Order: sequence, then structure tokens, then C-alpha cells
Amino acid sequence: MAAPLTPFELLAAFKAEGLPVREHAGWRTHSRDAATGRPFGPVYGVLIHHTAGHGDRELCFNGRSDLPGPLCHAWLGKTDGLWLLSAGRANHAGGVDGDVISALRAEAARLPVDDETDVDGNDLLYGLEMENLGNGRDPYPAVQYERAVLWAAALCRAHGWSERSVAGHKEVQPGKVDPSFDMDGFRAAVAVRLAHAPGWNPNDPVEDDVPLTDDEITKIAVRVLTLDGVIDNPNPDSAPTNPYISLETAVRNVETVTRRTEKVLAARPPVELTDVQVAALAASVAASPSLAEQIAEKVAVKLAARLAQ
Repeated sequence: MAAPLTPFELLAAFKAEGLPVREHAGWRTHSRDAATGRPFGPVYGVLIHHTAGHGDRELCFNGRSDLPGPLCHAWLGKTDGLWLLSAGRANHAGGVDGDVISALRAEAARLPVDDETDVDGNDLLYGLEMENLGNGRDPYPAVQYERAVLWAAALCRAHGWSERSVAGHKEVQPGKVDPSFDMDGFRAAVAVRLAHAPGWNPNDPVEDDVPLTDDEITKIAVRVLTLDGVIDNPNPDSAPTNPYISLETAVRNVETVTRRTEKVLAARPPVELTDVQVAALAASVAASPSLAEQIAEKVAVKLAARLAQ
């Protein structure tokens, strides 16, 4: 059981999925809720239709004399893209089989045969109308089909549903033939989408996930250690001619300075510090980043810049 998405949530879900949408004027409040006294929801799945015509977006928004609009939540043209027509109750499903609704709600592996119309599907299902004659000879452009998959995947992802919450009108109401394509294949395409992060593009290059060998790791480590130009040269005498040094040189310089400092300190008489001086020195050390941290930070920034060239 799930509450229907608000207009804001619908737009956010479609945007996250990478689905371009167009908003029909008034779609946010256009519904059959008030006219029928029956609010939309709870929702249990999404339903796919074909319109059995062409150029019928406004028909789906306004409805017919015998069937008031909206006739779906979204209309998907062959070339005009996807239009949002309603966020509330829409006259798209009609009477449906309650056993099928139960299967959608449970996300059953297979839908039962629809042999009765004992439940009003308009209360429970999102509906998409795809512009198509539905005669088996009118093709669905690849971009139209893909956007239908995105529409269904976006709603399923937003509600935490799997592809098993998707059905065709022909699967929930006896006598219906829409949509005029295989729904198992459509659900499989939705499943592929849901297996990836929102906005996934199947045409994006696949990254090589092969682990590095020990030899390759060693070569990278040596390259990082000897790469010139990642550390600022701290020596004022040589900096004008050599403003940067390698990590290897920086470490060697630290070792040299450390040994010289140790010799100087060893030659001096011991100094007795007071407890207050010890505490102050400890606090100063704790508050300052270590030399290793400073070097690591500079290496990361400079190395990233060099490798990006």
C-alpha cells in the first residue's frame, strides 16, 4: 500500500530517472477526485495502455462525452514526448480483476488470468497512454518505448516497487488488447533500469574493474614517489630555479633536517620544562597537523592536477 506521489514528488522522480517531461496546463489539479468523491489511492502499481489513435493528447486530457477526462496520468507521443496530464484519479483503467490487483500488490512472479471486473482500477493504478494505433502495424519509436520504460521505472523506484508492479491494460481487464507489445519484455526492461542507479545511461562506457597486479601497484607507487612537481620546494635558495620537488626529495629533506636537529639538540644541555610548559606544548602539537598530513594533502592535490593534464 502506498500513497500517490504529489505533483512535486512526481516531477522529482522523473527528473532523477533522466526522463524529460512536459507539463500540460492545469495537470497538477486535473483529476476525477472531486467529481466522483473518491480520492486516488492507495496505489499498487502502474498500467500501460495504447491510445488506439494519433494526435490524441488533448482527448486524453479532456476526455469524451461519455468518459470525462483525464483519461490517464501521462500521455506519451510518438514524437511529442511525455506529457503530464494528472496527479489524481484518472479514467484510464475502469473495472479490473481484483485477483490481478492482489498479485501486483504482492509483486507475484506471474499475474493470474483476468476473468472478472470486480475492482475499480482508477482508484489504485497510475496510467500511461502511448500514442499508437495498436493494430500491430503501427510501430513504437525506440525513444517512445524507452521513455515508457523510464516512466514506469521512475514510479516503481519512488515507491520501492520492482518491475512486478507493472502491468498492461490487457492483463488486468478482460477483453482489452493494449498495449500492443509484449509486457514480459517491457517488465524486463524496467528491471534493468531498476538494477542501476537513477539516471543510468546504458551507452555510458563501462569501467574496467580488473584488479591491479602487485607489479602494477609497485610501478604506480614508484611513479608517485618520484613524480616531480607535486611538492612546493621549501628551500628558498633553490626555489627560484626549481619551485617544485618530488615526494622522494621531500622525504629525504625531512630526514636530513631531522638528523641535523637531533645533533643540535644532543649538544645542548637538557632543559627542564615546567608542568605548565609541557601542557602548553602538548596542546600546540595536538592542534597542529603533522608534517606527514601536510605532505599527503599537497601530494593528493598536486597529483590529481598533474594526472588530469
